[in-house]
Amino acid sequence: MTQDELWDMMHTLGWDVRHDDIVLEVGGTVVSGIEQPEGYNKKWASPKGHRKYNKDAFIVIKNRSRDDHTKSKAQTNE
Repeated sequence: MTQDELWDMMHTLGWDVRHDDIVLEVGGTVVSGIEQPEGYNKKWASPKGHRKYNKDAFIVIKNRSRDDHTKSKAQTNE
């Protein structure tokens, strides 16, 4: 996708690039959540909090200004 195609897509979606909260996020990553003991094998384990990017990682463009924050409502038996 070219930059011009990206601008066209945002326009088609009705996004206001000057005022909307648009962010880029990376998906397809893994964060180690295990505390490693002293002297651990660094070839096979990562320190806690270390982020690895998968070969098929991807970029997500989000418009936080358009998030739907309404609560779901239980169905009524009418």
